[in-house]
Amino acid sequence: MPVRAIRGATTVEKNSVEDIMHETKKLLMEIVQANNINKDDIISVIFSATKDINAAFPATAAREMGWTDIPLMCTNEMDVPGSLEKCIRVMMHINTDKLNSQLKHIYLKEARKLRPDLVK
Repeated sequence: MPVRAIRGATTVEKNSVEDIMHETKKLLMEIVQANNINKDDIISVIFSATKDINAAFPATAAREMGWTDIPLMCTNEMDVPGSLEKCIRVMMHINTDKLNSQLKHIYLKEARKLRPDLVK
C-alpha cells in the first residue's frame, strides 16, 4: 500500500492551552473525516507552529484523542517576515490506496489564506 501525506493548517485566537488543543483537535478530526482515515493507517504526524505559539505542544491534542501509538513530532515553523501568525500546520503520513489527487488537504480559519487553491 502506498504512503501518502496530507497537509493541513489552522490558526488560534490566543496562545493558550485551550485554543491550541481545541483548534488542533478540530483540524485533525476534519482531516481524518474528509479522507476517511482509519487510525491504524496513520504512520506519523508532524506539527509545526509559528513562534508566537508556545503555551502547549499541538501533538498533545492528538495524544488526548487517543493517538498514543502514533509517532508525533512538533517543530517550529520558519519565521518569515509578514507570514501568517498563530498558525499550526500538520503533515500526516498515511497508508492508503488513494492517489495524491484524491486526498483532501484541510485549511481552517485564517490558514485558508495559505492555500486558496485547495479551499472550497
